[in-house]
Amino acid sequence: MLSTDSSPAASSAYVHLPFCKRRCYYCDFPVSVVGANHSGQVVQDGMQAYVDLLCHEIKATHEMHTQPLQTIFFGGGTPSLIPPHMLQQILATLAQCFGIALNAEISMEADPGTFDAARLRDYMALGVKRFSVGVQAFQEDLLKACGRSHTLADVHEAIAAVHEAGVPAWSLDLMSGLPFLTPELWQQSLKEAIAAEPSHISVYDLQVEDKTPFGRWYKPGASPLPSDSTAANMYQAASQTLRHAGFEHYEVSNYAKPGFRCQHNLVYWHGAPFLAFGLGAASYLRSRRFSRPRKMAAYTAWVDGFCAAGGGVPGLELPAESAEDRLLDMVMLRLRLADGLDLRQVEDTFGRATAADVRRVLQRHVSTGLVTHNDTNVMRLSDPAGFLVSNDIISDVFAAVMPDE
Repeated sequence: MLSTDSSPAASSAYVHLPFCKRRCYYCDFPVSVVGANHSGQVVQDGMQAYVDLLCHEIKATHEMHTQPLQTIFFGGGTPSLIPPHMLQQILATLAQCFGIALNAEISMEADPGTFDAARLRDYMALGVKRFSVGVQAFQEDLLKACGRSHTLADVHEAIAAVHEAGVPAWSLDLMSGLPFLTPELWQQSLKEAIAAEPSHISVYDLQVEDKTPFGRWYKPGASPLPSDSTAANMYQAASQTLRHAGFEHYEVSNYAKPGFRCQHNLVYWHGAPFLAFGLGAASYLRSRRFSRPRKMAAYTAWVDGFCAAGGGVPGLELPAESAEDRLLDMVMLRLRLADGLDLRQVEDTFGRATAADVRRVLQRHVSTGLVTHNDTNVMRLSDPAGFLVSNDIISDVFAAVMPDE
C-alpha cells in the first residue's frame, strides 16, 4: 500500500457563473440559457438570485486557511454577462470569508458580443487582472456550425475592446476538430490569433459529448469532423506555429508568452487543493473531490441544506482520496505540463519502489522520442509527438503502478 500524506490548505477558488445567451452545440457544461435579451429585468432578477445563493454557499463554507486567496477564476457559462455590481458582491464575499491577496490573479471568462471596453474597465476596477476570451474560430461558417452566439464581427470588436481597455493579461481560446474545419482554415485561425496579440492562447480539441447536439449528429473521427490523422496534424501545426511566434507550450492545450502562464490552472495541474462554488462546481479539499449538483433546483436545495446544517467543508463526509488515486493524479497532471514529472517528488511522496516503476515505464518511451529528460529525475513528454499520445503513455504508467485486482 502506498503511503498517505496530509492535505495543505487551499488558496485558490473557482466560481461558476452559468449564464449563457445560448447553449453551444458541443457544450455539456451546467449552464442557464438566458437568451439574447440578457439585460432584461427578468434575467437580471434571476442572475441576482443566483449570486445571492452563491454568496450563501461561500459564507457557509469553512476551510482552514493560512493565507488569502492567491487565484480566483470565474468560469461558466459566460461570466461576462454578469453585471459588474454582482461580480463586486461575489468578490466582497470572498474577501470577507477568505481574504484576497493584493496581487491575486483574478481571471474571468468573457465571450465576444457580451462586453465592450467600458465593461472590461469596470471588471478591472474590481480587481480582475486576466480575461479568457472564447473566440473558438475566425470563420463565420464555423462559428455557426458549432452554435456560438457571437459573430466574426463580434470577435474583432472584442479584440479591439481588450486592447482599448488596456487589459494586462488575456487569453484567446481556439477550438480544433470542429465540423468542416480544414488544415487551411486552422492555419488561418492560428495566424489571426497571433495577430490579436494575446498573452496566452488555449487550443482545445473538440470532444463530442453524449447528450449534446454534436453527440447526436456526429461520430468522432467521421466526416464532417476532421479525421484522426488530420486532427493530429492540426495539433502539430498549432504547436509549431505558436512556439515560432514566441509562445511557450507549457501544457498540452495551453500556450503563453513568458511570464503569462495561467496561475489558477497550474493549481489544478499541480494537484493542489482548491475551493469551488456554484452550480456543478467541483472542489478539491482535504483530499476529497466534491461536485455540486448540475441542475439549478437541485443546487438550490443543496445550498439550503448545507447552510441549514451549519456549513463546513463540502464533501467532508466522502472517503479521502486514496494514495493510489493521488499517484495517478500526479502522473497524469504533471505529464501534461512541459515542466514534466519529477521522480524525486514521486519517491518522496509514494516511495522508492513506486518511483522506480514509473521511471522504468517512461524510460521505454525515451528511445522512441516520445519522452525526454534533461537529467535522470525529471521526465517530460516531447512536443508535439509525446503530447499527442499522452493518454497512451499515461495508461502505460497506470498499468505498471496500480496494484493487481
